[in-house]
Amino acid sequence: MGARPPLNRSLAEFGTTIFAEMSALALKTGSINLGQGFPDTDGPADIAEAAVRAIREGKGNQYPPGPGVPELRTAVAEHQQRFYGLPYDPDTEVLVTAGATEAIAAAMLALLEPGDEVIAFEPFYDSYAACIAMAGAIRVPLTLRAPSFRPDLDALRAAVTPRTRLLLLNSPHNPTGMVLTRDELAAIAELAVERDLLVVTDEVYEHLVYDDAEHIPLVSFPGMRDRTVSISSAGKTFSFTGWKVGWVTASAPLVAAVRTAKQFLTYVSSGPFQYAMAEALRLPDSYYTGLRDNLRRKRDILSAGLTEAGFELFRPAGTYFITTDITPFGEKDGLAFCRTLPERCGVVAIPNAVFYDDPDAGRSQVRFAFCKQDKVLQEAAARLQRW
Repeated sequence: MGARPPLNRSLAEFGTTIFAEMSALALKTGSINLGQGFPDTDGPADIAEAAVRAIREGKGNQYPPGPGVPELRTAVAEHQQRFYGLPYDPDTEVLVTAGATEAIAAAMLALLEPGDEVIAFEPFYDSYAACIAMAGAIRVPLTLRAPSFRPDLDALRAAVTPRTRLLLLNSPHNPTGMVLTRDELAAIAELAVERDLLVVTDEVYEHLVYDDAEHIPLVSFPGMRDRTVSISSAGKTFSFTGWKVGWVTASAPLVAAVRTAKQFLTYVSSGPFQYAMAEALRLPDSYYTGLRDNLRRKRDILSAGLTEAGFELFRPAGTYFITTDITPFGEKDGLAFCRTLPERCGVVAIPNAVFYDDPDAGRSQVRFAFCKQDKVLQEAAARLQRW
């Protein structure tokens, strides 16, 4: 093949994801996997049965419509109106994707030109950096720092240059669990309007907020309706992460742009599952309240165990992850810590350093997922405490 390496230079910094590495380590060692963020129980049985029924009735077994089946697009629009008072036309302002990951990739490819700058909170989910790179754009990290992980709004304003095209925001935030406040969102919206920026918001944890935190979509602020691409998915809310059903809501021109890129990625996906998700989104309020209360309780179980084990803990206001610091153990390298933890005590976690452009900013931070059965969390906590 000659001297030129086979991998595109823009992706050269990206190898196997940390999630694949740590999940493989969990299997190899028989450890409890609190690394990758997926539940260890399935979602509502009625929704699983809805998917089976769709398959049996021949719904979605062949290519579904490119924008998504009408039933799901309508349900997404109803969900946005029901929870946030946001009206969307299901025919022109909703797009179904193969999970939120494809939605982010399609948005970056559609909305960015080579050389455009994208500001994103770091630590950020690893696909953000890869998607920005594939679009030929330049990522500009805005670092969230412990213990509060709140964004520095003055630093955000200073980071905007004439080349800045887009803000890529995630709230509730993975991995820190930070949830943007109304005042923070208002300031970000004001900046976006002032500097004529597009905004892509990753809101997959929208229903996983705790205590006094509230999820408020950025698109609901003045001037944001025609410049915001809102992304969410079914995996986190309904515990069917393997179905890969996500969606975009935005103004018709923005949805048309994202759809142009999306159609050349998967084209379509998740046919029968789209019908099931249409039913899931219409579950009663008691489902959403029960989900939040159940996960808040799991958060508290694992938080207590981690604190007793000696970790410094940063209590999350959202998502199903807890960020900790390992310096109380006299350790500073989270990656080395996570690679040896399974052998030490049979628990797998994720090092936050992989989510930073500047690894030193999160070098000693380690993330644990609490979307597991109570007995699994209790056993993991016991193993860590014994260690």
